Amino acid sequence: MSDFQNVAVLGAGVIGASWTALFLASGRNVAVFDPAEGMETFVRDYVKTAWPTLTELGLVKAGAPGELSFHATAAEAVKSADFIQESVPERIKIKHALYAEIEPVLKTGAIVASSASGLPLSEMQAGWKNPSHFILGHPFNPPHLIPLVELMGNDQTATGVLEHAEKFYDLVGKVTIRVNREVPGHVANRLQAALWREAIHLVQIGAASVKDVDTAVWAGPGLRWAAMGPTMLFNLGGGPGGLESFCEKYTESFHRWWDDLGNPRLDAETAALLVEGVNEESQGSSQADLSNARDALITAMLKTTASLRRA
Repeated sequence: MSDFQNVAVLGAGVIGASWTALFLASGRNVAVFDPAEGMETFVRDYVKTAWPTLTELGLVKAGAPGELSFHATAAEAVKSADFIQESVPERIKIKHALYAEIEPVLKTGAIVASSASGLPLSEMQAGWKNPSHFILGHPFNPPHLIPLVELMGNDQTATGVLEHAEKFYDLVGKVTIRVNREVPGHVANRLQAALWREAIHLVQIGAASVKDVDTAVWAGPGLRWAAMGPTMLFNLGGGPGGLESFCEKYTESFHRWWDDLGNPRLDAETAALLVEGVNEESQGSSQADLSNARDALITAMLKTTASLRRA
């Protein structure tokens, strides 16, 4: 199992299909299960579409986009798998029913990682007789493009499981972090939720348009955040004195800003305001065109920074 050659993907919507493309590109045998009608065609088409981007990023190590196998049951899909990425709908009854089906047929030592963004690990673990090899492996969308995976285990997780999962994700080109405490939204979703909350507030009070708030992010701090995280950046902002100097200099300013941050609700009126603004920003571009533009920009940034991060 050292190289996790056999992988299963359970749930083949946008997240599962994206995982499938990445795992195939790494040269692994990928077995897919999704009971919804038409999903095999959807997955195969998604993989074909993602393949040029994976090739451009240097993530295609072997294999071909059509080499996945699609299975009629989850049990059939996982029986030979060393690693299983579960991405079924985030309804606890669905997940528990799936776990009850696959647990009796799993290979000894096989790891099951859930892509869940909203369900607590402990709640999902309740669907297992033995949850020792079940962990959180939450990606950012789309997983074949965005490197981050948030890993979490707890006192029910067997020794070495998280380390083996880290090794697997590293082999397929991912960047992992550890979530050490069960909190709603894990880490990255909470960070983007905090930013979006203030973005919405600024639009609500008329401080800036949706377009200008978006521009302020991608043309300003977003560029720096793609290089380093906020605390390290502020460490650099402190000059020779580092973060200690920065905190001494700007504590009063940050306290004033924090005290003035908004607390909007995403009600119908607010949603309508945001929809109007984003429609103006998109200038008639289709969702497909916007997605392609996003992916092209992200791909270009990843290609540019890859060699620097390896150095």
